Amino acid sequence: MQIADAVLLNAREIRRRSEAVWNGIPAARLEWKPDPDAMSCIELVRHVLEGEYLYASMARERKSVSNDGSPFAGRPFLSVADELAFAAPFRKQFELLVASFGDDDFDSVVIDRSDVGYKRRLGDFLLRAAYHESVHCGQLLGYLRTMGAARPNVWD
Repeated sequence: MQIADAVLLNAREIRRRSEAVWNGIPAARLEWKPDPDAMSCIELVRHVLEGEYLYASMARERKSVSNDGSPFAGRPFLSVADELAFAAPFRKQFELLVASFGDDDFDSVVIDRSDVGYKRRLGDFLLRAAYHESVHCGQLLGYLRTMGAARPNVWD
């Protein structure tokens, strides 16, 4: 297995589990949040999907990028299905980008985010993108527990 294949397998498995959790959010509770300063359920879904778009942009540019021109900005929050449908082409671009890297790239390419205090090798950077999604998946499982909703089984 090549490194890109492993990174993609990891990203796909995380997304599969995230989608199970996202689709488990009761439609009437999409705007629910545990406190006024937290993101709502649907905002967290958007945050993860937009985050992946931004991570791909940074991997492509090899540096921080502005989210000012994000295609996700200003879209109304409708449903999880709408968020996933909108993000699908960006997910495909992310997967094609990862697949385009050779094994050496994961160690030799550096993503320079000195503006926010770090530089990371591409492999590390992409695994952090996956970790970001995983953390928010767990956060939403906590939301579901707190609101008293059923929690999908992500441990298959």
